[in-house]
Amino acid sequence: MELKFDREDNRKERLDFIRKYAEWVRSVPNDVWSSQQAVILNSFMKNAANYALSPEEYLKMKAKSSAKRDTKIRQLSQKKLRIK
Repeated sequence: MELKFDREDNRKERLDFIRKYAEWVRSVPNDVWSSQQAVILNSFMKNAANYALSPEEYLKMKAKSSAKRDTKIRQLSQKKLRIK
């Protein structure tokens, strides 16, 4: 199944969120934002136990994905060099 979305729109949306969040962090006292960060991190840690993959399986999957991406990048680079 392929997800259909505009990568550039997604990138802009993420950057906009980061800018707004950074602005908010600068505008509130440290104890406010740090306690909220603690809540988020604690929920991540609790949810990690429910994750379908073990850490080893996840890392193996990421390595495989990275290798495929690197191969594709090399192929595209070689293709561009041949065109020029």
